[in-house]
Amino acid sequence: MVTLMIDLLLIYPYFNDNNSIFKFPPLGLGYIASYAMHHGYKVEIIDCTFLKEEESVTRAKKLKPKVIGIYSMLSMKESSLRMARQLKNSCDLIIAGGPLPTTYPEQFLTDFDLVVIGEGEETVLEILNSLGRKSLSSIRGIAYKEGEKSFCQKIVVTPSRGFVKNLDSLPFPARELYHHEAYKKYFLKHHGYTITPMITSRGCPFDCEFCSKPVFGNSYRGRSPKNIVDEMEAITPYYYDRIWLADDIFPISRKVAFGVCDEIIKRGLNLEWECLCRADLVDKEMALKMKQAGCYRVFFGLESGNNELLKIMNKSITVDQARRATEIVKSVGIKAGAFFIIGYPGEDNNTMLDTIRFASSLPLDYLSFTVPYPIPGTKLYEKLKERILVDDWKKPKRSLIEHVLLYKSEFSMAKLKFGIVKAMIQHYSRRHFGPFYPVTKPFETLTDYFFKVMK
Repeated sequence: MVTLMIDLLLIYPYFNDNNSIFKFPPLGLGYIASYAMHHGYKVEIIDCTFLKEEESVTRAKKLKPKVIGIYSMLSMKESSLRMARQLKNSCDLIIAGGPLPTTYPEQFLTDFDLVVIGEGEETVLEILNSLGRKSLSSIRGIAYKEGEKSFCQKIVVTPSRGFVKNLDSLPFPARELYHHEAYKKYFLKHHGYTITPMITSRGCPFDCEFCSKPVFGNSYRGRSPKNIVDEMEAITPYYYDRIWLADDIFPISRKVAFGVCDEIIKRGLNLEWECLCRADLVDKEMALKMKQAGCYRVFFGLESGNNELLKIMNKSITVDQARRATEIVKSVGIKAGAFFIIGYPGEDNNTMLDTIRFASSLPLDYLSFTVPYPIPGTKLYEKLKERILVDDWKKPKRSLIEHVLLYKSEFSMAKLKFGIVKAMIQHYSRRHFGPFYPVTKPFETLTDYFFKVMK
């Protein structure tokens, strides 16, 4: 194999082989790659999703990059640090970026030369431009160690760069660097269709206490409908069945949401798409317009079936709103999915059973339960930081339910897994039996009792 020499290599160290419905190529690295390429640099991406670690390291070394950038988040912390240790001598500069390095840069500065804090497009470009030419201290939005000897080194954090204000000014992600066939094969095998992501905005103005937003922040910044639909058209030559709008929430701006739908309809695009949404942002008019524009499925973060718990989570929605939104999208022919959390701090047996009953009573086509994850930088983490047991997530081996408790909880993992299995059985029973669902009532009553007596 011929060795190459490139300016920037971006690595997505995801070696987790679970069957998550959200296994997608790294959009953030695609944006950084396209921005650097637009300014004349040679860039490659190594997406480790379908690779072994040894193979990924070998590929990286053969590319002979000047700069290596490695993405990291809670579930990738250890793999990103391992990759850095193996590749540190294979380039001039190795940098970390993503949610976890942005939140805790000091945790990465032993194995990395510097950390990019926040959005990476402009910062990485300036790093490339400055190689061997100027001091790191002049680059905004980074952290690095200063001092020659380890015992006298100090961490320097430069002033914040701020957010990209005009998202339309960014080139579309460098999709030519993604491994499309691997993702298509995966989705066809596990889900029966193909799908690829894009985002229409950055930032979320809501303040759910379990949600991490260190990179894009709390301020909503939206792209124009024309720019959004231009990217949808640019995706069509890759022949995916659907597009996943990977925003925290797609229709935060009602004007943009209607604008995107109208633009799709005006251009006559025959495409299907899915999105995440809030229960208080969808009404019948919007649902009808979304359906007309090709919306196939909407996912709601409903989280709980108990209003007091929703207040504790700071979700700013109610159980009635959750039911109404689900029923609205179903009534116009859009499929509905929802996410719930079980075992949240402040819960008891009754509130968890409220959530299980509520979730199984909704007309959902997809349902997911998780345990609480105190992600660093969130209000939930601050609430639980004295009870944290492990500081990174690892996939359980040989487990049907791929969740672990990262903190000392009032409930055992066995109890929470029992609750999740119970919820899924009740959900699928209701879907299968329809009007004959009451025949399963003895199962619900019996499992309610066992759930309550479990520790």
